[in-house]
Amino acid sequence: MKIALFATCIVDAMYPQTARATVKILERLGHEVIFPSGQACCGQMHINSGYMDEALPVVTNHVNAFESVAYDVAVAPSGSCVASVKHQHPVLAERCGDAALKARAEAVGAKTYELSQLLVDVLGITNAAEQLGSHFPHKVTYHPSCHGMRSLKLGDRQLDLLKSVGGIEFADLPEADQCCGFGGTFSLKNADVSSAMLDDKARNIESTGASLCAGGDASCLMHIGGGLSRTKSDTTTLHFAEILASTITEPVSVTGDILVGKAGVR
Repeated sequence: MKIALFATCIVDAMYPQTARATVKILERLGHEVIFPSGQACCGQMHINSGYMDEALPVVTNHVNAFESVAYDVAVAPSGSCVASVKHQHPVLAERCGDAALKARAEAVGAKTYELSQLLVDVLGITNAAEQLGSHFPHKVTYHPSCHGMRSLKLGDRQLDLLKSVGGIEFADLPEADQCCGFGGTFSLKNADVSSAMLDDKARNIESTGASLCAGGDASCLMHIGGGLSRTKSDTTTLHFAEILASTITEPVSVTGDILVGKAGVR
């Protein structure tokens, strides 16, 4: 297949290794990955904050970017951004009275998948160790992000893929379905509430004894990782794509670095 990568702005700006891991996984399966160069923000934060008029050109840009190239499906390592593309973009276009944009946004959204959706539902990946060569000999817990679970109905796709990684030791996270408190601009507008929610999440993560908390949204992992670091915790966060990309010959550390031999980190 020809697969278009929707990198998302936070991954592109702060976690490019997650985008590289996504590409590595798909290329390992024999697919061609392309990058529509016109892409930028999907406009999710604008829409969530009520800035509909400001969101319209951002959404239009996304539709234009992903109409400009030929591909079979698009993929993003982010449940929240895919939820915006699939659900918010057509709703915004309709609200603004642009029926043509709504139809175009629906077409782009229909071809856009979150990474675990694509791997499980389209590509038939159910065993990461056997089908991807994934190997990650660390103790891991997992936080399911709200948009992925509630808007995309991801269920256990990410969790099941993680559990099938070779060498992994998995620890269940208490109150896993509770929000981490990020919520985009929510964490800025309601900082005290957000911090209290984060404290609960960090406490539950540390109670598992895991060396890292995996997840499917860089924004949530950034929020959780920041909270853990401020308490001097030894636990960190890592996107599940990087764990799936890790192999015996190209291992990824708990900090997301690709280990080269026994010495040297790139």
